Amino acid sequence: MKRKVACTIFQGVAGDHNDLAIPGAKALGEQLAQRSGATPVVIGSPAAATKADWREALTAALPDLQAMRARFEQIFSGGAISVAATSRCAVSLATLPALAKYHPDACVLWFDAHGDLNTPESSTSGFLGGLALSGPAGLWLSGLGSGLRLDQLVLVGQRDLDPFEENLIAQHNVPLIAPGPDVAERLRKAVAGRPVYLHLDCDVLEPGIVPTDYRSEGGLTLADLSACCDALAESPFSGIEIAEFQHAWRSGGAPVSPEPLLEALTPLWRRL
Repeated sequence: MKRKVACTIFQGVAGDHNDLAIPGAKALGEQLAQRSGATPVVIGSPAAATKADWREALTAALPDLQAMRARFEQIFSGGAISVAATSRCAVSLATLPALAKYHPDACVLWFDAHGDLNTPESSTSGFLGGLALSGPAGLWLSGLGSGLRLDQLVLVGQRDLDPFEENLIAQHNVPLIAPGPDVAERLRKAVAGRPVYLHLDCDVLEPGIVPTDYRSEGGLTLADLSACCDALAESPFSGIEIAEFQHAWRSGGAPVSPEPLLEALTPLWRRL
């Protein structure tokens, strides 16, 4: 029996450094809705970005993140597949605890130039997004829950890790799939047929492909991403969240279409 698809667009602030990801998520989410055939549900209300540290940013974002957690509880408890435009990686503080509750065997694929596995104590930047994966993994208390195990993680595309993250990854033998030749085959072996949930931070891509807040050289190409999705399409699929797609290359710039990015994900859309 074909599973229902639920589409969500996050429109609140979540540690934003600029005002480009909220309209980016709106444009992306509308395209996700068209491709999935699902009527999108919008969570949160836009507000201006600030340069707040993680604690202040979390306090400001918490009501909308709690609503996002409730939305994902509803999706997963009903057995639906989730497709979501999440604006910033910090929104995963809300989505992944719900995933862990209802899909405890899911392999969480964290496509990102960064690990986002710092804690408030280890972070040198104080950026909420840098704590986005460690909160659901129970390394600190975000107030949004946890339950994600480190042995559920597969990191893909990371090339900007802090020493704390490197030590954590080594200590817990978390698979780390670096950009480069045969990335899709290496990913397939790490997943090993397990059910998958995909977090896609657009800065995992080579800079210049889509607008993002951070730029880190040596990323994936769209062809790499498509090949990875083709490999992942062999596994049971519980959802995808796409973060850090910005509306334009600079404030006041012309809108950028998310269509090339979504085309690279075609193997997953076939699963829907």
